Amino acid sequence: MFAIDLIGNAIPPLHTSDTVQKVMERMAEFKVSHMPIVNEEQFLGLISEDDLIEEPDYDTEIGALALSLVNPYVFSDQHIYDVIRMFHELQLSVVPVLDKKNNYLGVVSLNSMNEYFADLTSVSVPGGIIVLEISNRNNSLAHMAQIVESDNAQILSSYVRTFPDSTRMEVTLKINKLDISTIAATFLRYNYDIKATFNHYNERDNSMERYDSLMNYLNL
Repeated sequence: MFAIDLIGNAIPPLHTSDTVQKVMERMAEFKVSHMPIVNEEQFLGLISEDDLIEEPDYDTEIGALALSLVNPYVFSDQHIYDVIRMFHELQLSVVPVLDKKNNYLGVVSLNSMNEYFADLTSVSVPGGIIVLEISNRNNSLAHMAQIVESDNAQILSSYVRTFPDSTRMEVTLKINKLDISTIAATFLRYNYDIKATFNHYNERDNSMERYDSLMNYLNL
């Protein structure tokens, strides 16, 4: 997945001739705290809410303001993990995407990221969830998949959480089967430590709870 694949067309860029009033209205409309400023196709930078706080005249053009951020962006062919890193490190609400000629292509929003992770983790697909706590020396995903497939099931998604100053890690498996009791028993037989299991759906489905945990872990 590349950055260009997550660009949304809903958020139009600003121009240096736009006023502070217009910026504030746009931020409120799209529920973001940052907006890109573009001159034709040239990306000039992101303007943030903090850049507007001390400006008393709402008719001031934003080209006259000093921006607090230093042109953060990713290129269109960068991996989605680079986008996530920029969201996290700079606490952004949008990440601009440029082509190799530094032309502005659009922005990735947090909503786009949420939709991407919802698809990635298969939160809307019925199935069971097994959370394993394992040693980082015993982290063969191939072996875990073999255990799941031995019960005529498949892993829909998986993610790993590590812990500072620890050799343990948490592996969450989303499986395309609601009844995962046999699979869980097999994991126990192979001496895996099962931290939790979830095998309900609809209003009782814990997939969204696991998804929310992932979002909190990423600090997005």
